[in-house]
Amino acid sequence: LKDLFPNARLIHYCEFFYHGRGADADFDPEFPLSLDGAARLRARNALHLLNLENADAGICPTHWQHSLHPAAYRDKLHVAHEGIRTELLGPDPAAELTLPNGRTLRAGQKIVTYVARNLEPYRGFHVFMRALPELLRAEPDCQVVIVGGDGVSYGSAPTDAAHWREKLLRENPVAPDRVHFLGKVPYEVYRKALQVSAVHVYLTYPFVLSWSLLEAMASGCRIVASDTAPLREVIRDGVNGNLVDFFDREALIEKIREALREDEPEMRRQARRTAERYSVEQGLDAYRNLLGIAASDAADRVAALESDAWLRQ
Repeated sequence: LKDLFPNARLIHYCEFFYHGRGADADFDPEFPLSLDGAARLRARNALHLLNLENADAGICPTHWQHSLHPAAYRDKLHVAHEGIRTELLGPDPAAELTLPNGRTLRAGQKIVTYVARNLEPYRGFHVFMRALPELLRAEPDCQVVIVGGDGVSYGSAPTDAAHWREKLLRENPVAPDRVHFLGKVPYEVYRKALQVSAVHVYLTYPFVLSWSLLEAMASGCRIVASDTAPLREVIRDGVNGNLVDFFDREALIEKIREALREDEPEMRRQARRTAERYSVEQGLDAYRNLLGIAASDAADRVAALESDAWLRQ
């Protein structure tokens, strides 16, 4: 692009710079990184290094993602989260979620939610599933709602099953009338799932922070999350959520049970306030500042785009 448009300013979205040690790749001892795997990460970074060299500036969504990039380039990388649609989210004490089996769940009930684009170890799905049998025994009136597909976004598929859901259900059988797998759902169903949630569980390797965590916070969810690097930037333990060791299943179960017993409305409010700092409006402002576009000019451009029917859809 620099050769084609030498006078244009080139700004890169710098989401993740890979590391063989100290980030996601060597985090989970259940899935050790091989020497070949480490070599592949170095090769993958070659393109990132070329982009970092050619870019005039870059954007990282979080400070932790910024810190993963080589020190030589960090000065030209700006931290600006793209933002979530906080205006579409928020608590609703009258929220209802109708499940595929016809049952309706309502806000105020003991409902634990878990969301990932795909159900896989990178987002702690194996840890969550292994905690469910004991949690369900300890909380007999608790229902669990799981949103996410059976593909692979990160990492690898299991070698002994079609997908991680099949493998972990085989190893950790749970009652289908209490654990509800919704798959990938329309946005409105997803929004209702967050609004009926009593406790939202979010687990992740030290990797890219999911929008779903911020969207759950914007919905006023009580958060129980893994004490991993991306979360420490957003969650203050005991203030706007609770952090537990990613690998400590017993601690996870106990913290979920504690959250089910004690609603802590102030913690929910603080979660909502935190998420408001990640609104798409603030994200757009940060991008406009970096691009040098006046807000009025940007508004005109957005209005022109939104006049197209395909964008509204």
